[in-house]
Amino acid sequence: MQRVLLVSLSHALRSAAYLLLPFSFIALIAWSTAGSVSGSTTDPIRGAIWIWLGAHHIPFQLALPPTGIAGYLTYLPLGGLVLPLLVIRSSFTRALEKLKGDYHDLNTVRVNFSVVYALIVTTLAFMSRSNPVAAQWYLAPVFAFLIALVSTMTVGNRVVPSRSLRISLRVLSILLGVSLILISMLIFINLSQVRDITTSLQPGIFGGLLLLFLNILYLPNAAVAAAAYFSGTGLAVGSGTLISPYWYNLDQIPALPLLGILPVGREPLALLGIIFFIGLGVLLAYLTSNLDLRAIAQSYLFTVIGLVVLGYLGSGSLITAEMGAMGVSIWKFALSAAIEIAVGALLTILVITKIVNKGVR
Repeated sequence: MQRVLLVSLSHALRSAAYLLLPFSFIALIAWSTAGSVSGSTTDPIRGAIWIWLGAHHIPFQLALPPTGIAGYLTYLPLGGLVLPLLVIRSSFTRALEKLKGDYHDLNTVRVNFSVVYALIVTTLAFMSRSNPVAAQWYLAPVFAFLIALVSTMTVGNRVVPSRSLRISLRVLSILLGVSLILISMLIFINLSQVRDITTSLQPGIFGGLLLLFLNILYLPNAAVAAAAYFSGTGLAVGSGTLISPYWYNLDQIPALPLLGILPVGREPLALLGIIFFIGLGVLLAYLTSNLDLRAIAQSYLFTVIGLVVLGYLGSGSLITAEMGAMGVSIWKFALSAAIEIAVGALLTILVITKIVNKGVR
């Protein structure tokens, strides 16, 4: 057990270093070009840690200058989660190679590694606090442990999820995949608006590359927002705003290139997207063998939980009170999509049950 802990500690530290080093380079370049108010050399170090924590989806509490007005940064890129997942997976693979089977239970090694990694993330989140920016460190162990545990489950003897969970993940993957395709099409259709917003920012060469990378990481957030839009509930781009097929209340948008794809008015025909969600319900029921009601209910429950998680991770606050509502309404999105998927599943069950009864007669 002691050797397992030591190996877990060394490779968990390596996982942190693999991301912190490139983030430190980015923070150092930004600090050297833009400078800082305090001029302290600890600023780029803290900046790198904040970027790293943001990749783990850990929210921040802010005190906005010059008056110290409270702000929050919880609208973080969903795509950023991919970075720690990949790095942890690589480090855990090397940890298992170093252990060479010198352990009794692989799941125990996974938990030990995840706990050690969560402690490292929590420690850095606590130590990197400052008056203007403070990560909500008490959430760090939850996010870090879950990210590490999910990543380690893909290494070694993989944990095979239940059939109901696999069906749910397949339905959610189709939802996100189709939404990403729609986002890609909208970017090409509205390319001139996206280009105009980018030009207005004047990011320069290095800043332009970082802006492009940031927008790529926010694509999954845009996919969740697109799903909410076509489900009928819509999304928000600031407090008091609403963009949906039937209601539209938006005066201005922040200078983020990805927001150039937003509609400029009501689009009632977009409500036809509800048919797609009903189709997902049909697929969910069809994929369940023998139309087992219990299995369908389990798959449906996992799907609803997944929608809530996506809504939570894909929305939040963007620094100021004016941008306090970004993305989807968690409960509205989950409720509308759940009802539409349930309609499709129930219709499938009724139709197939009726066909089977006719065949018996």
